[in-house]
Amino acid sequence: MSEKRFTKEEIQRAAKNIRKRILGIAIESGGCYLAQACGSAEIVSSLYMNILNLAPSAGNPDAQLFPGVPSPSNMDYPKGSLYNGYTGNSDDGYDRLFISCCHYASVIYCALVESGRMSERALEKFNVDGWNMEMIGAEHSPGFENTAGSLGQTVSIAAGTAHAYKMKGRKGRIWCMLSDGELQEGQDWECFQMAAHYHLDNFYVIADINGQQLEGWTKDNMTIEPLEDRFHSFGWEVVRINGHDLDALEAAPNTPHEGKPLMILCMTNPAQGVPALEPMMPKHFINFKTMTPEQAAELKKFYEEM
Repeated sequence: MSEKRFTKEEIQRAAKNIRKRILGIAIESGGCYLAQACGSAEIVSSLYMNILNLAPSAGNPDAQLFPGVPSPSNMDYPKGSLYNGYTGNSDDGYDRLFISCCHYASVIYCALVESGRMSERALEKFNVDGWNMEMIGAEHSPGFENTAGSLGQTVSIAAGTAHAYKMKGRKGRIWCMLSDGELQEGQDWECFQMAAHYHLDNFYVIADINGQQLEGWTKDNMTIEPLEDRFHSFGWEVVRINGHDLDALEAAPNTPHEGKPLMILCMTNPAQGVPALEPMMPKHFINFKTMTPEQAAELKKFYEEM
């Protein structure tokens, strides 16, 4: 759990606020990864506000200048997970969260705000050049441990960390969040094979199964099902849940999985909470410049009513 115990009502309110904030960002800036926010809002809120045992934040509550690639001039972050510290330090016993779906950065930032780990004013620097609040998260972005790079790299880094924890006898769970399009990547499955081989039952992967990717519906690009059968055959324990159900999200990590890593498949709706998006799906990036005036007006009206 987080350093503060949040109620179900607070977590649900945070999920609604995440959708509202990112819809507002999309309206103001002309576009954003809104469908990802709609689908994962309960997942990310539950992680930060209920499921994860995180150390107190060591990050600056405000956005930070980040003028260029990592260098001595912009690496002076407080002690924390890698550089930014917003999910606390990695002392023995605390959990760590690796974000593979780096285009969910706006969702992560908003969840940090909702859980009290960042200030609301930090969002004013979202996707502003020269600041660390980038649209695509990297190791200097709040809440991120590493640059995701090509898909498959982050889950491998997370599994390697879990393996190191096992070898050193360290406590604390290693979590990785990814989305379903990534499950088409070969490196992911090499990682899943390794994690089972080394019996990494301290390794938890939570996947946003929203059914879409950049090129359209996931099933039309490359079939990934049947996921339960595939993960069981790789030696994992797996549970499939409704990713908008807070009770199911809370219960899933308690699925017995001694000697096995745990995969949590969260079935989500990329238009959840914003019904005006439904006719636009599948849509990887919500762009107000390419939608019809009627669609834009409907979304703006809905935002005002939120």
